[in-house]
Amino acid sequence: MQLYLPIAELTVNMLIFLGVGGAVGFVSGLFGVGGGFLLTPLLIFSGVSPAVAVATVAPQIVASSTSAAVSYWRRRLIDEKMALILLSGGMIGSGLGVYVFRALRSLGQLDLLLGFAYVTLLGVIGGLMLRESVGAIMRSRAGRPPVGRRPGQHNWVHGLPLKVRFRRSKIYVSVLPVVALGFGVGFLGTVLGIGGGFLLVPALIYLLRVPTTVVVGTSLGYIVCTMALATVLHAVANGSVDIVLAFLLMIGGVIGAQFGAQIGQTLRGEHLRALLAIIVLAVAMRFLFDLFVAPPDPYSIEMLGAVA
Repeated sequence: MQLYLPIAELTVNMLIFLGVGGAVGFVSGLFGVGGGFLLTPLLIFSGVSPAVAVATVAPQIVASSTSAAVSYWRRRLIDEKMALILLSGGMIGSGLGVYVFRALRSLGQLDLLLGFAYVTLLGVIGGLMLRESVGAIMRSRAGRPPVGRRPGQHNWVHGLPLKVRFRRSKIYVSVLPVVALGFGVGFLGTVLGIGGGFLLVPALIYLLRVPTTVVVGTSLGYIVCTMALATVLHAVANGSVDIVLAFLLMIGGVIGAQFGAQIGQTLRGEHLRALLAIIVLAVAMRFLFDLFVAPPDPYSIEMLGAVA
């Protein structure tokens, strides 16, 4: 079943992109991430231009994350106060990110910048997560207790002012790092089309020590709001949202997210982190490969504009 995408200017098979949306939606529900870090590269590898891929992924992330977030909310696994404070910085970061994306696109080097950014971010985050999760799994199999924070032990975050008690997450920390995390993840997620969940989840776990079960649902709630704003701004400021492609990805994403959320609530936290780390590193390696391998067709012809 062939379908023409007006903004992407491609003719594609509907079933393939429905399947892609479903697979990424499953990952979104399983790990509590938007799935953009996986979907955006898949669209680029399929021939969709990076500008259209980044912008079009945002509405798909909203759909799949909403579906999964509802499942976690019903089980009271979302820290609403944490999500709202994250959003106070995330909305500003997302808005700024859309206009930075527009500026980068005008420079004509968006493809290269996205490639380097993906390799760096995904490689570092994935490597750190894999190291920690594998260590936790090995300690569990050896019968040793997990390495946790001892009573009275604090990191630099606990010395910051304006502390707030998050009862659902069972932590007492300053709102400053929470707002900063929301801003940074919202900005990077919008510029790179990654949703930002794969950045937010480990940051909340390792920096603020939020329990993994609460992190997943809280991350999903945050992603829904920031990506909804990014969708509107990308459509208005850049005109690069392909609604036909987004609709295909949404249908698959909503269905896949439900299955992912159900399975994710049955797995151990260290196993979830290990699986997510492996996927993140695999995407980073694919981008690294593309950066150093010459394309089969190094030349292209493109209409840059018309002279009146």
